[in-house]
Amino acid sequence: MTMSTIQVLHSLRCPIACFAAPIASSSSNTRTLLNSPSLRFGFWGSVGRNSWRSRGAFGLASARFRTLAMVSYGGERTVGHFTVNDSADAMDDSQVADTPPKLPERDFSGTPYVPVYVMLPLGIINMNCELVNPEDIVNQLRILKSVNVDGVMVDCWWGIVEANAPQVYNWSGYRRLFQIVRDLNLKLQVVMSFHECGGNIGDDVHIPLPGWVTEIGQSNPDIYFTDREGRRNSECLSWGIDKERVLKGRTAVEVYFDYMRSFRVEFDEFFEEGIISEIEIGLGPCGELRYPSYPAKHGWRYPGIGEFQCYDRYLMKSLRKAAEVRGHSNWAKGPDNAGSYNSPPHDSGFFRDGGEYDSYYGRFFLNWYSQTLVDHGDRVLALANLAFEGNCIAAKLSGIHWWYKTASHAAELTAGFYNPANRDGYAPVAAMLRKHETALNFTCVELRTLDQHEDHPEALADPEGLVWQVLNSAWDVNIPVASENALPCHDRDGYNKILENAKPLNDPDGRHLSAFTYLRLSPVLMETHNFMEFERFVKRMHGEAVSDA
Repeated sequence: MTMSTIQVLHSLRCPIACFAAPIASSSSNTRTLLNSPSLRFGFWGSVGRNSWRSRGAFGLASARFRTLAMVSYGGERTVGHFTVNDSADAMDDSQVADTPPKLPERDFSGTPYVPVYVMLPLGIINMNCELVNPEDIVNQLRILKSVNVDGVMVDCWWGIVEANAPQVYNWSGYRRLFQIVRDLNLKLQVVMSFHECGGNIGDDVHIPLPGWVTEIGQSNPDIYFTDREGRRNSECLSWGIDKERVLKGRTAVEVYFDYMRSFRVEFDEFFEEGIISEIEIGLGPCGELRYPSYPAKHGWRYPGIGEFQCYDRYLMKSLRKAAEVRGHSNWAKGPDNAGSYNSPPHDSGFFRDGGEYDSYYGRFFLNWYSQTLVDHGDRVLALANLAFEGNCIAAKLSGIHWWYKTASHAAELTAGFYNPANRDGYAPVAAMLRKHETALNFTCVELRTLDQHEDHPEALADPEGLVWQVLNSAWDVNIPVASENALPCHDRDGYNKILENAKPLNDPDGRHLSAFTYLRLSPVLMETHNFMEFERFVKRMHGEAVSDA
């Protein structure tokens, strides 16, 4: 099969400036590749079907999933009592296919070119740092290339690369993957993934933190985030040890820096050639800058408010110091009336309307809790800029849209975003990102508030309001904004919502997303009807005219 070639117009590394000339796609070539046995049955059976990335936003994937509350955690999304990968296996094209929208579509021809990336499967690199089924991934990447996808995103897992001993790194599988991507003239977004992947029931992609780190955790469990009841979360390291030398003589931020510096040296040629367009820096659970406030392993279910995660001894030491500086040593504690993981805000004295969240103590605590989040991002991104000097870096925020229509915004508060109705909690985060010239990557751009209201009216969710607030907080400080979908998306309504957010209508400043990353390469995406719809979406993101003939 002869593939079309691509003419690279710009080799700048930041996604807002990395554009490729459109190439002619071949429908017959695409259909041939989509129907190849190796694509359908080779690679996917090896890594399992839990291939949607854990990202912190919840809602409904499309009208087809409207009665199901989806939960994001690890490498798996749980839907009621079964998993999305189970439901994907059970659906045929007719179930996934969406009917044409009733209202006329906006014409995006001639609009700005927004690059489109596709996340690769979570298990594409195994625990021995080997590329799984390289022949099949070549076929899949060729298909993506045939419809002018700009590049792919891949997680570089700390638990794989530095698995066995401090500062002993194994990048071999990633090098082979990157060579394939380069040979196909695609770009790379690479995630420095300092968190655990998976761990849910039925999740066959499980990547823990490095073994030498978990050994330290056995004797010192305070390296992990801890809730009020003392339950530890090994998803990622507590920010309380950012500056504590508890990791065999190194602080947590020193460990992150050494890892990033090793990556930069190992893949120097891919930076120099412009193949790596962006590095996303993992800053917390699921790679996002947030506290692990809603862990499924501790029984959380949507739309619970979650719990504060500040009870390890290092963060409590920080809280005591802040209370003493303020002159109120009795404030050196977390709220005792904030409910539990699955509480609604109106059932807690802290989060209810007129509750203690807006008291003198409540404001002190929430200021400290949210500032600790910002300070963690500030420390890690400062070192990321040293490691990747001159290259575009990004940070990911989660789309916590449930309880957004309440006064307290309880779910955001427990996650570390101090964003009640009378305060912009994302402006300090955006200012910190601006300080380090870091792009913002945000999620849930495909979700509709009306869908949320129809299916979970009790959640008082507003993903559209949240997206608008966060995107404008970033644009107000002139940093690039990229995004991705929170849940699997194959229908035209979802794609149209992404396009509306990517290129706001009649924006007086002509603002638009710097890039969009699709979650993720999967068997369902590769079904003929779904892939044709995806190809149409890519064309519209690129500003091309489309025809439904």
